[in-house]
Amino acid sequence: MNAKMKRRLGAVTGIIVIVLVVVLAVVGGNSAARTMTVAEALELQDDSKIQVTGNVAENSFTIVGDVLTFKIYDAKADPAAAQLLDVRYDGGVSATFGNDVTAICTGKKNADGVLDCSELVTKCPSKYESGVDALSVSGLLGYGEKVIDKPVKVMGTMKAGTLAGVDADVRFMIVDAESGDELPVKYAGALSDDTAEGSSIVLTGSIGKDGAFTATDVALEG
Repeated sequence: MNAKMKRRLGAVTGIIVIVLVVVLAVVGGNSAARTMTVAEALELQDDSKIQVTGNVAENSFTIVGDVLTFKIYDAKADPAAAQLLDVRYDGGVSATFGNDVTAICTGKKNADGVLDCSELVTKCPSKYESGVDALSVSGLLGYGEKVIDKPVKVMGTMKAGTLAGVDADVRFMIVDAESGDELPVKYAGALSDDTAEGSSIVLTGSIGKDGAFTATDVALEG
């Protein structure tokens, strides 16, 4: 190859490299999401791709089919006075989703000011509690009507195949490891990422006349 051909080849190669760099920059710029707070997202006037992190406002969610709608607020703000951003997510809902879970929402605001979320990641730190003072499932059931609607702590193992989404009437069942007695649990809060079927669970709440335990707090035994 002579010097002239080498110069031409070098020039062509350089042009190709420049074109690739420009294309990658454009594609990367279009796909990258701008990170912003809930307040900043509420003020946003365009449909650029954004990523907003916030906590799910209590009982703000609804699930119809595969469509989840909810509101998020800045975790550093007072929930009672916090600004709320409406979010819509058309996809599967994690079984750990619930009130006050941290939601990382990526998408674009629509004409109604709702964040149409294309990517949703939820996080809930693990919480552990000693089960020393907790009743067993059989111990709780043994008290009968004496403990109905009274605050108690109970411990059991999450039954395999029973963990459901936050919209289910019964979120999961716990089982007494010794007696085999079972207790249905209602809970609208977030579950820690480490929660799994077979985990030893400590619940705070009360049992109702229907025999279901309404939990106000759920923790891993530890």
